[in-house]
Amino acid sequence: MGLKIVKYDKVPEVGYLEYIKEWELSGEKIVPMASERRSESFGDLLAKWSTDETDEVYKKGFVPAALYFLVDKKKVLGAIHFRHELNDSLLYNGGHIGYGIRPSERKKGYATKMLVMLLDLVRTKKYKKVLVTCDENNTGSARTIENAKGILYDKIELEGETTLRYWITLDSRE
Repeated sequence: MGLKIVKYDKVPEVGYLEYIKEWELSGEKIVPMASERRSESFGDLLAKWSTDETDEVYKKGFVPAALYFLVDKKKVLGAIHFRHELNDSLLYNGGHIGYGIRPSERKKGYATKMLVMLLDLVRTKKYKKVLVTCDENNTGSARTIENAKGILYDKIELEGETTLRYWITLDSRE
């Protein structure tokens, strides 16, 4: 298996288009939202994702972030979004990391593998800990976070929904 995470600028266009089309046809909310294509061309998306890593995003109320994809050969299995810092909103709902696996590839352990691969990458960038959140009713995501050594910090209520907040310590690889 050639499973790896690659930055947005290394994902094959055909693989991305196949991945995002499956999400769109499913009718589900695309997660992470940063991987949506809306009506943009692939070239426009690459430019947007590049800008997302810069201070330009502060003007829109966002924080710099990088988008990665989980790829097996040329097939895109999922996407994971790493926010370089937390603002007040992300501290309560969103955290540093958002991720999703395309509908046909779920329940195969890919989410945990993708999260662990990203954590290994983030660890090299000198982060000490990261926050990952999920909806209380998303047991699959909670299990993924816990499998990646996430420790439940608390549960918070926002607009009638309960969010679980987990911290993952990145001091050293065990």
